[in-house]
Amino acid sequence: MKSHLKVHYFQHIAGEGFGSCHDFLKQQNAQISATEFFALPIDQTLDLEALPHVEDVDLLIIMGGTMSVNDEANFPWLKIEKRWLRRYLALGKPAIGLCLGGQLIANALGGAVSRNPQQELGWTTVRKVTNVPLECFELPENFKVMQWHSETFEIPRGAVLLAENDVCRNQMYQIGSNVLGFQFHPEITPEVLDLFLENDEEVAIFTGNHVQPVNELRKSAKSKFIQGNQILNQAIEYVLRKTAC
Repeated sequence: MKSHLKVHYFQHIAGEGFGSCHDFLKQQNAQISATEFFALPIDQTLDLEALPHVEDVDLLIIMGGTMSVNDEANFPWLKIEKRWLRRYLALGKPAIGLCLGGQLIANALGGAVSRNPQQELGWTTVRKVTNVPLECFELPENFKVMQWHSETFEIPRGAVLLAENDVCRNQMYQIGSNVLGFQFHPEITPEVLDLFLENDEEVAIFTGNHVQPVNELRKSAKSKFIQGNQILNQAIEYVLRKTAC
């Protein structure tokens, strides 16, 4: 990694923070900054110039959120965020999108985001897609990760599908060598999961055969979080290495 790496993240809900990759990036002496969209008044119009200059960001990480990427009427800053994303990605700069973040990148580039036939909440197994080009990001054949979503993204034009499962086919994609979009939450830590579970209203909207009971999730062993965290760290290293001058 380059010295004095400037990492910026987009945060959409309070308390989520950076998840597991915060410590990883701090170990690399990264300078970390954030745009906290959740702190903006609902009726406030966000100006594009209020966001960082794209040239000043070496790595963008887009976090999850409880809103839909399509809900621009209630969250008008979504429109500005997508405009900024298109400007940033046009420069070929590295970006990681996590859950809502992966949906935002896909949507900003023309991919539809819509309701998935079934909701996913809890620990599920995801598998690597067969016949992925050799130069793409390498994943384990099967891995268990945290899911927390009702919607799914369409793979943007020119992207490669990397991972899938039977409940929600599009689990991870790659664009060029600089963008990785996740539907699941590789950044989840025990502390972040506890914060998610405190939102009773959010948890209550999830039902179905692929929704794990809250009492089981609260007992999640720390070992369950490790593989997803490692995949995310490797993803960060990958996009930075592939886009290094």
